[in-house]
Amino acid sequence: MARYWPGRSLLELYRGQMSWRELRVFLRYLPPESATARAVRGSTPEQDAWTLDRQLLATIADAVRENTFATVKVGGDPKKTGRLKPPKPIPRPGVEAPAAKSNVIRFGGRHGSGAKQLAQVFGRPAANQ
Repeated sequence: MARYWPGRSLLELYRGQMSWRELRVFLRYLPPESATARAVRGSTPEQDAWTLDRQLLATIADAVRENTFATVKVGGDPKKTGRLKPPKPIPRPGVEAPAAKSNVIRFGGRHGSGAKQLAQVFGRPAANQ
């Protein structure tokens, strides 16, 4: 209370110098970053640090990094850019990182025929099963 309402104290409520209405108005209009508002929402300080403007800035930074990657990949030498991987997005609280999933189906060689992988992609049983 001292941080957002300097010079006031809860003791004033019990002394009769503050009304319950004043206290209710004060609590209702606390800023979202206050500890009381955070406790009511049930969020952590880390989650609250990621405000809407920070989320948007992280999205813009991710978009710029992806655009730079695409520009280098398209306009660069294929021999030098062949192994480049797209940038990972900036980690955000409450958002799980996507699991690495391979869509590559390999045929023959030491990896087998790939019929099972192909069947999983198209949702049908493999011919040799």
